Amino acid sequence: MSESTNGAFEATVRDGVLRFSRPNTRWVSSGFDGGESRAAAAYNVTVPDGFSRTDLAAFARERRDAVGFDDDGPTLLTGVEMRHARRARIGSVDVVATAGVSNPAALPVETGNEAAETSADAVDGRVGRDDGDSPPRPGTVNLLVGTTWALEPGALANLLTVVAEAKAATLLSCANVPGTTSDAVVVGCDPDGESRRFSGTSTDVGAAARACVRDAVVASLQSRYADEAMPTSVTDAPYGVVTDERADVSRVG
Repeated sequence: MSESTNGAFEATVRDGVLRFSRPNTRWVSSGFDGGESRAAAAYNVTVPDGFSRTDLAAFARERRDAVGFDDDGPTLLTGVEMRHARRARIGSVDVVATAGVSNPAALPVETGNEAAETSADAVDGRVGRDDGDSPPRPGTVNLLVGTTWALEPGALANLLTVVAEAKAATLLSCANVPGTTSDAVVVGCDPDGESRRFSGTSTDVGAAARACVRDAVVASLQSRYADEAMPTSVTDAPYGVVTDERADVSRVG
């Protein structure tokens, strides 16, 4: 078991289950059991190789119960081992990240001056679409974020978008893709803390979250790929997708 208490949120790992906890936290999650909730903890759980279960809530509950974590809470699943989890903190903001890119999701962009590099034809047939109910792929970038400020409902939801943006920018720099096929984020705040109406990138909470996400994701990637090359394209990875569809674009009004 490992435990980190150097911030307002406690992070504890037991046998592949990471608990990120603070009493009476208000959460917003993009995970499989996502949405808004109040709970004492959020979780990040490593799934075994060959994981194929679809009863994800039951699986998560079994894993939490097995290691003695009794509190319910939003849960994320990942193929990354918890020994690669890394924590970053600035002021009132704590972030815990696990990062792997064995299932990158590329988004080629055409600027009008030159064609975007590649499409699905360039990845040896390994590109495909999940059916929406499939278990998580082996990679995944998962983020647990907490602040002791009391964020207004819109500010808490916006913090999730700020965090996702910072994750995408970091992965683009490190791995040439903005994400994987199964990334997820949980953000939480203390409803009894000092109130904040906004959480954008120019606010204290937004700026701290961006920096923490960047540093935690980089550190987790460095740990995960300390002994092997990190994929930097869908071609390099065992899984992944390229979104190469082109939409019909028109003026509005």
